[in-house]
Amino acid sequence: MLVLPILIVMLFVRLTSKGPILYWSDRVGRDNKIFKMPKFRSMRLDTPALATHLLNNPEQFLTPIGSFLRKSSLDELPQLWSIIKGDMSFVGPRPALFNQDDLVALRTEYGVDKLLPGLTGWAQINGRDELPIPLKVKLDVEYLHKQSFLLDLKIIFLTFLKVLRRDGIQH
Repeated sequence: MLVLPILIVMLFVRLTSKGPILYWSDRVGRDNKIFKMPKFRSMRLDTPALATHLLNNPEQFLTPIGSFLRKSSLDELPQLWSIIKGDMSFVGPRPALFNQDDLVALRTEYGVDKLLPGLTGWAQINGRDELPIPLKVKLDVEYLHKQSFLLDLKIIFLTFLKVLRRDGIQH
């Protein structure tokens, strides 16, 4: 079912920019262990390894289809590999970048580091990229305490709605 969209995105990434189709970023997983998380490359090769919101004028680093990939969340499809591999789950706190020390420290302080990171999460449906780190961690802690199968289903459903509406997505 996802094979055709994945092949189409791969082709467009290849045709519109130089470099690899996938970008493998170092992310913080369960128990603060680093793992490699794949995404379709939406940024140029010379982009600094920072969270997008920390870049000065991030639009300058986007590939020709980068904005579309990010707004449609199609750049996230390769993360299904991380789920299959066991580094991630469908629902959980989004994995922090290896250098987001403030986010990692707060999550560790509140025990959120014990959760498997997710493709989507409670914070993603309550603000996504727009959330300041303390609020993001507060929502991660809420998820930690309220985690259930029904809550996960709700988060997955609301994620689809947010992606369709492109709510809370930067660039």
